[in-house]
Amino acid sequence: MARRIDVTGTGGVRLAAWEFGDPPKDGPDLVIPAQSTGGRTPGAAHGTENRPGVLLLHGLMGRASHWASTARWLSERHRAVALDQRGHGRSEKPPEAAFTREAYVEDLEAALEQLGLAPAVLIGHAMGALTAWQLAAKRPDLVRAVVICDMRASALGSASQREWADWFKSWPVPFATLAEVRKWFGEDDPWVERPNASRGEFYAEVMQESPDGWRPVFEPEQMLKSRETWVYDAHWEELTQVRCPALVVRGLDGELGRAEAQEMVRVLPRGEYAEVADAGHLVHYDQPEGWRTAIEPFLDTVFSTP
Repeated sequence: MARRIDVTGTGGVRLAAWEFGDPPKDGPDLVIPAQSTGGRTPGAAHGTENRPGVLLLHGLMGRASHWASTARWLSERHRAVALDQRGHGRSEKPPEAAFTREAYVEDLEAALEQLGLAPAVLIGHAMGALTAWQLAAKRPDLVRAVVICDMRASALGSASQREWADWFKSWPVPFATLAEVRKWFGEDDPWVERPNASRGEFYAEVMQESPDGWRPVFEPEQMLKSRETWVYDAHWEELTQVRCPALVVRGLDGELGRAEAQEMVRVLPRGEYAEVADAGHLVHYDQPEGWRTAIEPFLDTVFSTP
């Protein structure tokens, strides 16, 4: 069960955080502002106040619910919260808002403080992983450890950004049904090398019904704005500033190659490496059990260290 906790990001953008675990007595649909906590740990569900905090960060176009299966097993021993980042999920998508790296990092900083999670383990996928290690470099007091899932530190360049713009234009929106969403993203999308049902499910999760059919819950232009703030730059220097334990995870068929992943581990002062077989970019969706096997020993070590 997940319940929503409202937090306020930089520039006043309202963000939706989702805490996973047993529902509070008030009911599972309760929405609580993180600032209104009655003197207890901000936003903490009953019985979770003293559990170590874990904050999960989705990638570009993702949403907090993509972490549901991971958050459920984490919540057995930890306080597990997933954040809808600005422009994503149930969080605000104001046209005038900033979609810079600084804005995403400052949002995370604000969320950790308002939720009372720090020092937390940050688990990030793709863009969320970059946000996690950038905050760990900036505010080491807030971050206990980071898990970096399939995110490159190298610059991708302008060609990559153009490819993404063209890809968004190729989407046959609106989709008539969610079944069509699953089929297009799992089979028909030119970017799909072979049928991938989990990819279809991943994109079905980010669709919402509109009067003319199913459309993404996000604005593609905001996604491109978010992406252009990191694709032209490399992020190796920030990795060298991450002093906490860090686990770099890749799917064997993902976007992060083994050589680059191992170089990231070398650059990180306390880096470790794990890979998941039969998984692509969406590691936690493609192979949820393999994903758990890869990260759980690392988390156990982090939380057992005083």
